[in-house]
Amino acid sequence: MNKTHFLLLLVSLFFFSCAKKNDDLHRKTTGKINTISVIIDDQLWNGEIGDSIRNKFASPVIGLPQEEPLFTINQYPVKLLEGFMTDTRAIIVVKKEPQNKFEIKKNQYASPQNVFHISGKTGADIIASLEKNAPQMIQLIKQTEIAESQKINNQSLLNPQVIDNKFHISIKIPTGYTYVLHKSNFMWLKKEINGGNTSLLIYQVPLNYIKKNPNLISNIIKMRDSIGNLYISGTEPKTNMITEEAYAPYLSKITLDGKDAYETKGTWELKNDFMAGPFINYAIIDKEYSRILVLEGFCYAPSKEKRDLMHELESIIKSVAIEKR
Repeated sequence: MNKTHFLLLLVSLFFFSCAKKNDDLHRKTTGKINTISVIIDDQLWNGEIGDSIRNKFASPVIGLPQEEPLFTINQYPVKLLEGFMTDTRAIIVVKKEPQNKFEIKKNQYASPQNVFHISGKTGADIIASLEKNAPQMIQLIKQTEIAESQKINNQSLLNPQVIDNKFHISIKIPTGYTYVLHKSNFMWLKKEINGGNTSLLIYQVPLNYIKKNPNLISNIIKMRDSIGNLYISGTEPKTNMITEEAYAPYLSKITLDGKDAYETKGTWELKNDFMAGPFINYAIIDKEYSRILVLEGFCYAPSKEKRDLMHELESIIKSVAIEKR
């Protein structure tokens, strides 16, 4: 081979390598929302390590009327690591190796993607790593799934001006939703789906309406029940929406759009009726406008699983941005 041919070969290999890296960088993730690929050999998957993974990542979602897993898990042996499952947004790779390791690689095979590498000398070491790191892993996966849902929603949005004029907020609501009810401090939007519907409520109450102590959760229940009594009911008289009394809602304090907020998850029902379903309620402490801004999503879909419906509502609500005065 003469020098010219050798140089041409080197240049070709260089450009091929660069092109491949560029293709990898622009490769997009695929797959259903809230799905994880777990790359682990069958022997480990069918034992205590697999049990630990399932207990952490397929635990029941809080606030739903029936048990549904936090994430749908697809398991593949390590030898199948290369292939279509490397395009999923969340991948957990578990191996027995000479050293203990936990590593997060962002966009390793595609984008957006979180790839979690967990290895250990023994099964006990791997389980200990899962116990320690699972909360961080779940948080990262949830953030990525919310962002993916928002990206899908953004493809076609309602005109934001109506909501902006009333509440001084921007919120990205997909065009499948229609306005059901307008009041001075209240708005109800609904989307019809096969076998039911999903709803989004936006309203505001005075800043002192929710008192932190001693019964914060009771105050939030009282607030949403009063809204149900005013605006949401079934077709028969005295069938207003209330917080289901049989199950106490789950309450946590979070930050939303840079402001303190209370996240409440539970189930609703129609009084004197048989309709019911899950809800997720965010009460945002908005001192600038001297109000509590409330964003709530709920669904009625008796024959469908609710996890992904509520995830969509959560992704819409978490797109909110309150305007500055």
